[in-house]
Amino acid sequence: MEIRTIQPFLRYLDNVRERTLRVARCIPPDKIEWSYAPEKFTLGDLLRHIAVAERYMWAETLQGRPSRYTSHGTELADGYGNVLAFMERLHAESMEIFARLSDEDLQGKRKTPGDAEIPVWKWLRAMLEHEIHHRGQIYIYLGILGVPTPPLYGLTSEEVRARSVAP
Repeated sequence: MEIRTIQPFLRYLDNVRERTLRVARCIPPDKIEWSYAPEKFTLGDLLRHIAVAERYMWAETLQGRPSRYTSHGTELADGYGNVLAFMERLHAESMEIFARLSDEDLQGKRKTPGDAEIPVWKWLRAMLEHEIHHRGQIYIYLGILGVPTPPLYGLTSEEVRARSVAP
């Protein structure tokens, strides 16, 4: 998928973020800093990581600046409500930056923190893949905890199978 114009991308990005927040809102507040193992991302770490990577790595890089991602720890936002508010605030900041991109800017190149030079539209696409990857981790963590989660697009796999016809 090549991103040729910014407005449809921004709408899609907001939809991706809303799906991420939908599952994030299922996290029991007392489990926000839970992880399946020591030294692994906690649920709060995952949410903060999504937020700071978008704002301080992707958005900074798109402005021709070096990455400013230095942490995803509780010093950034501690507690369930604060973590969700932090995500929303940084996403709003990122969206303002992304909205300034012209169609021509999307075809330009930027140097990533890994020192690769890639088109802006590919860098934006990678950002989406990054968030979706970590959203999947949140679903898995909540599954381990036995927390019910919403289906991604309205139906569960069981509901799709029940409505389907055998081949």
